[in-house]
Amino acid sequence: MKNLNMKAARAAKDYSQQELADIVGVTRQTINAIEKGDYNPTIKLCLAICKALDKTLDELFWED
Repeated sequence: MKNLNMKAARAAKDYSQQELADIVGVTRQTINAIEKGDYNPTIKLCLAICKALDKTLDELFWED
């Protein structure tokens, strides 16, 4: 399932996929795969993304 919440939060911070990837220590391709729903990140990576985007786990990764 696509992660539109993460994509929207990244856009709101005006971060490119590459900028977010650099902040959390992964490749741009990893960020792209998470947003497309092709990759399930580890909890550690989820927390790093949440911290970088000032969001909670529920806001970015919880599916309704």
